[in-house]
Amino acid sequence: MAQQAIPAEQIERFEAEFHGDLIRVGDADYDDARSVWNGMIDKRPALIARCAGVADIISAVNFAREDDILVAVRGGGHNVAGTAVCDDGLVIDLSEMRGVWIDSDAQKAWVQAGATWADVDHETQTFGLATPGGAVSETGVAGLTLGGGIGHLRCKYGLTCDNLRSVDLVTADGTFVTASEDENPDLFWGLRGGGGNCGVVTGFEFDLHPVGPEVAMCLVFYSGDRMAGCLRTYREYVASAPVEVSTLTLSGVMPDEELFPPDVVDDTKIAITGCYAGLVEDGERTLAPLQEIAEPIANFSGVMPYVEYQQLFDEDYPDGMRYYWKSLYLDGLSESAIDRIVYWTDVAPSPLSTVDVWQLGGAIERADTEDSAFAGRHAPFLLGVEANWERPEDDDANVEWVRDCLDDMRQFSDGSVYLNFPGFLEEGDDMMRTTFGPTYERLVTLKDEYDPANLFSHNQNITPSGSAEADGRACHE
Repeated sequence: MAQQAIPAEQIERFEAEFHGDLIRVGDADYDDARSVWNGMIDKRPALIARCAGVADIISAVNFAREDDILVAVRGGGHNVAGTAVCDDGLVIDLSEMRGVWIDSDAQKAWVQAGATWADVDHETQTFGLATPGGAVSETGVAGLTLGGGIGHLRCKYGLTCDNLRSVDLVTADGTFVTASEDENPDLFWGLRGGGGNCGVVTGFEFDLHPVGPEVAMCLVFYSGDRMAGCLRTYREYVASAPVEVSTLTLSGVMPDEELFPPDVVDDTKIAITGCYAGLVEDGERTLAPLQEIAEPIANFSGVMPYVEYQQLFDEDYPDGMRYYWKSLYLDGLSESAIDRIVYWTDVAPSPLSTVDVWQLGGAIERADTEDSAFAGRHAPFLLGVEANWERPEDDDANVEWVRDCLDDMRQFSDGSVYLNFPGFLEEGDDMMRTTFGPTYERLVTLKDEYDPANLFSHNQNITPSGSAEADGRACHE
């Protein structure tokens, strides 16, 4: 619920112990500081606390708890649900905490919670190393990791959260703790794919793997008239593909005048993209069949620096455009499922929108389900429905298209979703119970221990057993 502005005397008391920047309504940089990637989100917090370090985070959490202030937490600011900002409350802004430190001999990285995957890739690729990150380099490390993390190396090296070795965070009572397999192991389990419900993460420790500096990659476009056949061939290809291959398909108009000739730029297309986490020459050979399904409209496959492949889609998702994404784990790509994907692609109201099919399996499936809270290891595919558009007057049509598509596609799913493609905040409660199933109660136990008053609830929330609802809200993104 909306709250009144934070009294000046409370802010003054907080400011006395805060070393970062406090940004107030009316300050010259206020509008920039409250803006996030998704242009649909237009929140006006009363105060933005741009933290300089862990001590500032502890102070901000204590301030919010003791003064009963609405709170959100901003990492990379790239979560499609826009939960990094709130109206009338406090934003704990970690965006200046972007440090990345590498131990190349031990193949480890330590990453602050405000970093993006571009920050991580820049440092790790100096040593020919990588950890599985996002498919857009401007994505924040914190939100992606806490939600699981499905990226371009997933089938070989698993989810982002599978490569997590420890997490530092501040809990709702202002305590700084570390979670790992040896220290607070139950909390560590919940942080690996269960969302940001138990505290404000300050930093992560990741395992690294030899990747790059160049990788074999595929990016090929076919006519939309071939979509059903392409999806069938794709289904057969991934069924026997080696774990080094991680691919996805994108179906939509994708009207890029720089990529396509004028006679097809406004036509529906299907793209297949992915990379090979291994020797380049092996990857070129292994990815070749994906480029031979039919006569391509365009084929940009080849060899490129891993860093460039990580940034390949950045320009397609600019800051300030309007986004609404939802997801479902699919139990397969049956003929009926393929037919419905073709249908929903054809009726998308925006030419910038896509219906995506992510290949899963490999290291994701092989990981022990008891080691993390992540709920999607059973599925061979993830369906992502991405509405992307520019004009506010088109909001209703695009949101309705996504929701209708998901309602239809649930016939091919158990109803569980990927937390990083969640829809809007208000859609979270039943979604979380359905996604985690019996595991949900274990997450409730963690919530009861670390945040019994539900201070951290402005997210895809796990409600503590002693509180049906709480006023304080916080999130990672």
